[in-house]
Amino acid sequence: MIDHAHDLASVRDATERLLTAVGKLDNASVTESSRLPGWTRGHVLAHLARNADALVNVLEGRPMYVSGEVRDADIERDAPRPLDSQLADVRESAARFQDASAATADWSRTVELRGGVTDSAFRLPFRRWAEVELHHVDLGIGYELEDLPAEFTERETGFLAARFAGHPDVPSTRLTDGTRAWSTGREASHPEVTVTGSPAGLLGWLAGRREGSALTVEGGPLPSLPPL
Repeated sequence: MIDHAHDLASVRDATERLLTAVGKLDNASVTESSRLPGWTRGHVLAHLARNADALVNVLEGRPMYVSGEVRDADIERDAPRPLDSQLADVRESAARFQDASAATADWSRTVELRGGVTDSAFRLPFRRWAEVELHHVDLGIGYELEDLPAEFTERETGFLAARFAGHPDVPSTRLTDGTRAWSTGREASHPEVTVTGSPAGLLGWLAGRREGSALTVEGGPLPSLPPL
């Protein structure tokens, strides 16, 4: 079983890194575009705060979001706020998530996420860790995929490879950074394609943060991945 206590500590560390970095911005910088199409940095920060509260809902047995429309409206409502409000919201919502996690007794139970997706409760801290790390990169303020903790990069690569495993529109693919290897795509007796790259390059492609031009592909073109 995944060590949820370890992951909760990693979430705290990642959140502090993000808050420290964002604290160096100003109000104008928060209104500038992030690396996510159509979202400002304020949208990213608002999403992080509301995601923390949504995971509290999951831990406490409530629906993650009332609806997709309400989720989107909450982000749009909170995105234009000044820097100090954004920082306070991210910090306070992160604390609520940690408090709800501390009160959780049964980490082996199955929980329901957005869109009817189910998972084990003990995976929620890692899911939150991924939100914080990847959206820190999305802010475009100097934190890059290469700066992510090595443990996180390896685990998230494995998580995303598993997410696309068995997908009929993705060819059977072997992923490798030269040291480790993962399999993804549809089932086959042998990989149809082998994709080689740096840890950051592979994760960036799997997570939709990079187009994959720095990757080396053998056996065919670089597979097109469905949206996350």
